[in-house]
Amino acid sequence: MAEMTLHTAGTDQLETARQSSAGRSSRTMHSGKHLRQTLIALTEGTKLAEHQSPGDATIMCLRGQVTLHCGTRTVVVTEGHLVDVPAQRHDLVADTEALVLLTVGLG
Repeated sequence: MAEMTLHTAGTDQLETARQSSAGRSSRTMHSGKHLRQTLIALTEGTKLAEHQSPGDATIMCLRGQVTLHCGTRTVVVTEGHLVDVPAQRHDLVADTEALVLLTVGLG
């Protein structure tokens, strides 16, 4: 099995996002019984529409900057920062070209 770094996978995902009309691309990095990790690449201005988290979740910004909106709360997540994703409905917008690692607990 070939070893791949998040940096290498992220570079590939960003290239795919740039070529996508949706401005995004994702790849599941780990999917187990209790945990899923997804690498998400977003071009600047791309929005992940309002949605509900399926369980406990965090977002770590690996490159760029994103903003998490949840009701009246707004959280700017910059490169290298990790934030909890609220259990209520929220959306995510790429302020710049961005790469995030979404980790979700699966009950």
